Amino acid sequence: MSDFDVVVIGGGAAGLSAALVLSRAGRKVLVIDSGTPRNAPAAHMQGYLSRDGMPPGELVEAGRKEVAGYGGQLRDGVVTGVVPCGKTGFWVLLEDGTRVLARRLLVATGLRDELPAIPGLADRWARDVLHCPYCHGWEVRDRRLGVLWNGPETVRYTQIVRQWADDVVLFVPANTLTTLNRSQLVARAIGMVEGEVAEIQVEDDRLTAVRLTDARSVARDALFVPPRFLPNNELLLGLGADMDAQGFVVTGAYGATSVSGLWVAGNITNPRAQVITAAGEGSAAGIAINADLVDEDVQEAVRAFHL
Repeated sequence: MSDFDVVVIGGGAAGLSAALVLSRAGRKVLVIDSGTPRNAPAAHMQGYLSRDGMPPGELVEAGRKEVAGYGGQLRDGVVTGVVPCGKTGFWVLLEDGTRVLARRLLVATGLRDELPAIPGLADRWARDVLHCPYCHGWEVRDRRLGVLWNGPETVRYTQIVRQWADDVVLFVPANTLTTLNRSQLVARAIGMVEGEVAEIQVEDDRLTAVRLTDARSVARDALFVPPRFLPNNELLLGLGADMDAQGFVVTGAYGATSVSGLWVAGNITNPRAQVITAAGEGSAAGIAINADLVDEDVQEAVRAFHL
């Protein structure tokens, strides 16, 4: 058993940024990471100032070295449970049977992407089947792009994808689009292919077309898919943290949750956070956690002074 000022669950950009701030503040910090980052299939990050094009694994490795350089501890493992201890502390239980005690807890376990069950789609994920035009639009600019329908918001999403190419096609189930939808798409020369998608076609390790169940095949170079975001919130549910209708934890200032002593950062609370956004949220949470610990330290010092 070990005691820490802060245990951080999740060693991505959010968790490591918080750990860096807290370690530099002289806090005893432990980062526990399962080694299953959401962006593992991606070859590069884009849009991260000064790190544009860096492989995500390199960013994590650099972050781990920086945290360790300030005395932060890092541990590979899976957290299986968290149990409150006192008003603001937590027992953190690991898969190997060990446990650690934390005065404060930051959960940065992110989310996972649920894709439509279309043959070939998952195999091309983060290669030429993409979800974020701001992350990948530049790399596929001016190519033949497709967008796969995934609910009413897909029309607006398609209009955003249109920013990067003139040849954009929306694949949408029949009898789905409204008159307004159609007028908006036609106004910006966005094609509409109505029907059920059967599979993604690949040749020479690259996406070449989208085939429909009626045997039509539409040539495309890349396909954007707005996935369903599923937060990795099991630990937070066990602690009784307030959630919104989609299962994302509800936060106050700087990632504070409804559970005393518990903070969150990154995609676990913000599904739209890119790597740079998650890093900023982690840094802000780290500052807030240290300030909360300082308040507790002051109270304890005053109490000890008057004994």
